[in-house]
Amino acid sequence: MTPSPSGSSVATADTTGITVLADRPDRAVYAAGGLVWRVVEDKLRILLIHRTKYRDVTLPKGKVDPGEMLAETAVREIFEETGIRVSLGAPVGVSRYTMANRKQKVVHYWAAEATDDAVRASVFVPNREIAALEWVSLKKARARLSYPVDVEILDAFAKLVDDGALRTFPLIVLRHAKAASRRVWLGTDASRPLTPRGHAQSKAIVGPLRAFGVQRIVTSDARRCVETVTPLSKAIGQKIRKTELLSQEAWEEGKSDPRTVIGKRVRSGKPAVLCSHGPVLPDILREIALATGTMHGSYLGSASALEVGAFSVVHLSATNPGSGIISIETHLPKI
Repeated sequence: MTPSPSGSSVATADTTGITVLADRPDRAVYAAGGLVWRVVEDKLRILLIHRTKYRDVTLPKGKVDPGEMLAETAVREIFEETGIRVSLGAPVGVSRYTMANRKQKVVHYWAAEATDDAVRASVFVPNREIAALEWVSLKKARARLSYPVDVEILDAFAKLVDDGALRTFPLIVLRHAKAASRRVWLGTDASRPLTPRGHAQSKAIVGPLRAFGVQRIVTSDARRCVETVTPLSKAIGQKIRKTELLSQEAWEEGKSDPRTVIGKRVRSGKPAVLCSHGPVLPDILREIALATGTMHGSYLGSASALEVGAFSVVHLSATNPGSGIISIETHLPKI
């Protein structure tokens, strides 16, 4: 997958293979948002926004702020427009259209569940940008949306519903940030620290990782991995779980054991980050595929071929993780 100016590429995997979204043009305007949903009295409801200025009905979204990654933008814009705090689920597509100034706008969308607590906590009031919020059925949403590109996103979301894959949880495979060179470091490999760029990367990924509702942090016990996830640990108030089973040193000695780690994380069903090293990542992705009954394919290689500070989000069914990987998306570092 080719890096884009937005620092993200998305791929959707199923048991038949993988679909990679087309490369984005350099001069496009990037935005992100969500198809926000909830279940009320056993009925699925979709959140639509009525915009004041444009007098239209659409999905919550907005442009990427400087320094943001797409996932951050989606969560921030949903909150700013609706007052509802969400964590992102599986990606549901990208819309592309030409604006009045002839620039192309590219909008990435994720499914995002609005919990009862999040809805109750919303302090939304009609304003100059958003006139009203409306919760409707899929059928009514399809009829009310003002733009065909939004209906396409709704259709992709509906496929998740039909496949029984609406509720998901992510396992996020993260390669450690930029570390001191192995060639010049005088200490052991496991003691190599992050460089200034690496520390900047570790801080920059906190927002995108939080966007997926991370609740657990598991990492190789190497210093560079621990330092990579330390800012995230502080931000979400979760301890770091260090293990040599994901370390490069153990991998080089033939003693690494991603299977044990992955099995526990899949069984827990909780959003988690797994931080490790370039040579170990293919084994981690392979074990996720094996643990969920997913057919192997080239998408595993693409998702594991990460540069330092990059991560792949593997979305699994929360109700039946053994049904296979729902989708994989890869996020590239901005720094």
